[in-house]
Formats: sequence, C-alpha cells, structure tokens
Amino acid sequence: MGRTTKFAAAAAASILVLTGCGSNSDDGDSGNGGGGGGDGSGSDVKVGLAYDVGGRGDQSFNDSAAAGLDQAIEEYGVESSESEAEDGEAETAREERLRTFAEAGFDPIVAVGFAYSSAVGVVAAEYPEVHFAIIDDSANELDNVSNLVFAEEQGSFLVGAAAALKSETGTVGFVGGVETPLIQKFEAGYVAGAEAVNPDIEVDVTYLTQVPDFSGFADPARGKTAAQGMFDGGADIVYHAAGGSGGGVFEAAAESDNLAIGVDSDQYNTADPSVQDVIFTSMLKNVDVAVYTFLTEFVENDGEVEPGTTTYDLSVDGVGYSTANEALIGEFETQLDEFKQQIIDGEITVPDAP
Repeated sequence: MGRTTKFAAAAAASILVLTGCGSNSDDGDSGNGGGGGGDGSGSDVKVGLAYDVGGRGDQSFNDSAAAGLDQAIEEYGVESSESEAEDGEAETAREERLRTFAEAGFDPIVAVGFAYSSAVGVVAAEYPEVHFAIIDDSANELDNVSNLVFAEEQGSFLVGAAAALKSETGTVGFVGGVETPLIQKFEAGYVAGAEAVNPDIEVDVTYLTQVPDFSGFADPARGKTAAQGMFDGGADIVYHAAGGSGGGVFEAAAESDNLAIGVDSDQYNTADPSVQDVIFTSMLKNVDVAVYTFLTEFVENDGEVEPGTTTYDLSVDGVGYSTANEALIGEFETQLDEFKQQIIDGEITVPDAP
C-alpha cells in the first residue's frame, strides 16, 4: 500500500543530537541503555538501529537516523542498541546483524539504507512478530515491515535550481557515492532543477563506486579528488549525494574557492568550520523525522504500526533545502519556494531517473 504521512515541522526542529551516544560495533550488543524518558518514566520498548556504512558520525544520512532515535530516547526513554555495517561486508553479515537484534528481543528494528533490502526481507520473514522499518526501500511487502522512503528528486530539483541561479561559469557538478537507482534520483532531480533555470547549463556527473562496492559512501579522499576534477574543469558548484565522502567535496570547494551543496542534513551546521562557508545549501532529507515518527507510532500504539510504504515528499516537508547560509542562499529563496509550490501543485513533474 502507499501513503503519505504528514508530520509537524516542530518535530524536526526539536530533534536532539545526543553526542554522548556513539555508534557501536557490528555485534549490536552496546546500546544507549534506556536512560528514562523526558519525564523519567522510561519505556519497555527496545529499539535496534542498524546503520549503513559510515554509521553514527557521518554528518549525513546515518547521523540523521541517529537523531531520530535520540529524540525517541529523550521523549520516551526507549532502550536502544546500535550496530554499523562494514565496508565490503557480505549480505549474510547484514542478515546476521538484524537477526542478532531480533534474537535479543529488540522490537522494533530499524535498518538504515536500501542496502538492507534483502536482509530485511529474509529476517522479517523469520520473525513475523517483530516489527521492522527500512529507510529508502519499498521492495518488502511483508505485514511486519514499514518502508520509509523519500522524494529525493524533488529536494534535489530545488538545490539544482539554486546551483544554476548562483553559478557564474554555467557549469555545475554532481558527485554520487554509489551508482544505484536511489542515488540516481538525486542526480535526476538536480539536473532537472538546474536546467529549469538555465537550459544550457553543463552538469558534470560522476559516481565514486559501483555496486557491490559501497565504499563510495565513506571515502572523503575519493570525494575530494572527484570534486576537484570538476572544479578544475570549470564547475563552480558541486552537489554531493555521497554520505561521508561529501567531506572531501567540501574540502575541494574550500581549497579552490568554489561552493558545494550538502545532502540529507543541514551540513552547514555540522561541517568543520574550515569548510562551513563554502556550503551554499543542503538538500534536506528528514530521515530523523521519519525514524522518530515511526518510533512514536510504535510506542504510542503499543507496538502497532502500519506496514507498507510511507513517502516523505515536498508536500509534507519530507525533503527540502536549507537556508542556514543566508548570506549565499537568501537572495534565491523566493524563486526556490515558487518552484517548490509548482512541484507540490503538480505543475512541475520531477524525473526520478537520469
């Protein structure tokens, strides 16, 4: 089934990043310990969170998921355990990570990233009484799986338009971490947005790795090299959808006196001060709110959550663009918000594939 869930914008603003809760190793046996809710009452809910490569601390996709968990810990006192995928690990390792959570009594279990698709399908079938959620995948139609997906192409359209509005060279770039249909959604939207502003704009596109090599999401050095090549070729703004590799894109922009666009979270607010000023904007993908909303539904409904696919798009502020770097993005906000409304109203249909 398909559905679109609305959520309060205030929830996103109230997400708390508890930096004392570090990511854990693959065995999933170390957690945040429950700690009590906001009223000190605690909860008997045990959440297992399985990160993709890069884990908590990637300042991007995984960190956004972690923030949603942190908010649930703060508000409901849920117990949690976190585990992180390793670069190059076998599919069976992802299955075992989820299976370990299930065997230890964790329910629900949240898998962060489409790379868990097969593993969720296998393990959820083995444990039909355990509730699973997966970010960025809608392949599983089991009654105990909630698929949380996003209209990345819509948010990417807006930052593509912003790049074209700001570019002085008429050339911009896109660095994808791994070439998959999901990351191609970012590319497709970005190119469409840039071309909506300037039909003649040049968009340089590169991917750091190909499936099954997912190291492209955790290789800042490779990200820096790719972005630097684009800047050397005339691009003056580069957008990355590359997880932890995006840090290298920011470094290249800073060293070449150009600009970069972040992804998933507002990376202007999380990046090292040495590169902060070059982050023009970020494509916001509210994974934190999706995770928090799912956990809230689970806690408040005594473990009953709706299976199927929930889509977070522009109409519910599931995606968007950041305005933290007001000095750079401010002059374009009116135009970008007009594009946003046109997409919501159906006047613009954003492609989700190149």
